[in-house]
Amino acid sequence: MPVVRTVSKVVQQVLLAPACSCGPLSLSVRSISFSPRQVTSDASFHSVSFSETDHPRVLITGEKTLQKRFGKNNVILSDIRKPPDHVFRSGPFIYSDILDYKNLREIVVNNRITWLVHYSALLSAVGEANVTLARNVNITGLHNILDISAEHGLRLFVPSTIGAFGPTSPRNPTPDLCIQRPRTIYGVSKVHAELMGEYYHHRNGLDFRCLRYPGIISADSQPGGGTTDYAVQIFHDAVKTGKFVCNLKPDTRLPMMFIDDCLRATLEVMEAPAEALSMRTYNINAMSFTPEELAREVQKQLPDLQVTYEIDPVRQAIADSWPMSFEDSNARKDWGWKHEYDLPELIQTMLNFIGSDSRIAHAN
Repeated sequence: MPVVRTVSKVVQQVLLAPACSCGPLSLSVRSISFSPRQVTSDASFHSVSFSETDHPRVLITGEKTLQKRFGKNNVILSDIRKPPDHVFRSGPFIYSDILDYKNLREIVVNNRITWLVHYSALLSAVGEANVTLARNVNITGLHNILDISAEHGLRLFVPSTIGAFGPTSPRNPTPDLCIQRPRTIYGVSKVHAELMGEYYHHRNGLDFRCLRYPGIISADSQPGGGTTDYAVQIFHDAVKTGKFVCNLKPDTRLPMMFIDDCLRATLEVMEAPAEALSMRTYNINAMSFTPEELAREVQKQLPDLQVTYEIDPVRQAIADSWPMSFEDSNARKDWGWKHEYDLPELIQTMLNFIGSDSRIAHAN
């Protein structure tokens, strides 16, 4: 199951290992060589069930892998940049660019791909700083992925986000189906992805699956471009300096999730029987908190942590248009979604991981 790594770091651990955030991105946007796209209007593609000995072959446009689930030797990592040593040593590595349709098509054909997990995207604040690049990566890249998936009958997963909602959406809680109308290029591109995926499903039978992620918190990735990144930064700063400057107001409530829950949810929805899915795009939720509540809980473990607030108006405006919590009863009912990490478990896990990493670095 070849897996392609390109630009997102939402997948930092074991599974497809999304959103959570990616650092500032440098992607080459070039003229694209397109192969003929032969998807007939009456094409019909069907899901395939896989046994433990007959694993799907998975292409992931994102950071890490399904290695623990499907085996290290079944994973091919890829990027448009030279990988760090630990990525290169973790398994096969190839070059891939989601803006190059021909290259992606060759990878799918040559590696007999059956699943495609598409994480590549520019996140909210980074996208607002470079709308043209975000449009190319988030929309043009998606179109390449959709056409290739439909042409080859792949099972396609594309993550969505809390950013797919806007200021006119119900915010507490936000249901699966409601007014969206986001006001960032990131959010607009994700609504576009949801609707295009559903269109390809209904028109061509494409097995499209999508989860709307809350803010994803991961210990082994650095924040870089997401509005919810403060919830990662606080742990790094608490361990390394004992001082944290938050760029959101202390009472800004947003839905959040630990990376392990995010990755497990993605695998579960991908492995769910098609007949169990009553919709193609689901909310998933775990916890909701404010910067003030998070800081208070971290200070229970690190009482010397000093927290101040310097509000970033761009990020604050984005956060104020997003859901405060997700309503995810359809995911829990249809395919058994259930989160494992609440705020206390999240804090202990993050501090343990970052604290150990910091102590090792200091010793070295």
